[in-house]
Amino acid sequence: MNRITPKPGIMDIALYVSGESRLQGHEDVLKLSSNENPLGCSEAAKAAFAQAAAELNRYPSTDHAGLRDAIAEVHGLDASRIICGAGSDEVLQFVTHAYAGQGDEIITTEHGFSMYPILARMVGAKPVTVPEAERRVDVDAILSAVTEQTRIVFLANPGNPTGTMLDEEELDRLASGLPDHVLLVHDGAYTEFTDGFDGGLSLVERYSNVIMTRTFSKIHGLGGLRIGWGYAQREMIDVLNRLRQPFNLSSAQLAAAAAAVRDTNFTAHCAAENARWRDWTRNAFVQMGIGCDESFANFLLARFVSPEEADAADAALREDGIIVRRVGGYGLPEALRITVGDEAGCRRVVGCLSRFMAGRRAVE
Repeated sequence: MNRITPKPGIMDIALYVSGESRLQGHEDVLKLSSNENPLGCSEAAKAAFAQAAAELNRYPSTDHAGLRDAIAEVHGLDASRIICGAGSDEVLQFVTHAYAGQGDEIITTEHGFSMYPILARMVGAKPVTVPEAERRVDVDAILSAVTEQTRIVFLANPGNPTGTMLDEEELDRLASGLPDHVLLVHDGAYTEFTDGFDGGLSLVERYSNVIMTRTFSKIHGLGGLRIGWGYAQREMIDVLNRLRQPFNLSSAQLAAAAAAVRDTNFTAHCAAENARWRDWTRNAFVQMGIGCDESFANFLLARFVSPEEADAADAALREDGIIVRRVGGYGLPEALRITVGDEAGCRRVVGCLSRFMAGRRAVE
């Protein structure tokens, strides 16, 4: 008897697990597991979303012209070279479906975003993972892994969950070193938290085989709406639009995102507050003996002496009603990824871990 079976590779996909949001027995839960903006979203975005509710019976625009124009206006881009998706994840999915398939290879890095191997297997391609150097992307390792079968290189920059990043010189060395048949995808979900960084836009202008992506889920505080965008040469955007569903974003999504990107004062305020409390928290971690690289995102990777100590620290945080992200699945079993909260949240985390570390030292 014939059975309906999925394509090869589908059942090899490990299901993505999102950050927890509830702790049994705790009312005042501090969720720092999903890199959300503790300041919420722009009031202008809320107003635009509410106004869109008046016409929920109408289909949204299929070309996303209003949102693309807003993004282009704020970032100084060509609106015709922008594509919008349900989160930047959907844009990454368009890219993978368009440019890779059975027998191809997709390069990811040791501690790279867990969606990249999933996207590779989704189209029957082989994910090839290259090592990082002390939690930093190694350009030479990527270039050495390129073969005739390589089609895509996925790069999260700043990285998730490491928070480290490649500077523009190293990015250029990577892009210039890739052969023409390999597409570089620069995933800049955390771009706005890095002062003066263009998120890969200059790479797109210099190289025809580069696409950059951004999201409204992080600094713009619209994770609940799922909106992202990409920017590349017009020829590539034309290809991707052939895969995009015509109504993949609702009118409310489009309106809220356009208002959010134009509210540059709110964005700047969020970036400044994040930098302030990210640096304060990292310094506190280092002083109490917790390893922590400089972060260029809205989270910190706290490293302990062993996976067992990380387990114990996570338990102490949970006991205090604080949820952070375990990252053993990213090859970092000794670490916890901790979103940068507001002042109260950061002080609460530091207080809890300070007591934890003091207790460990007392036992020793």
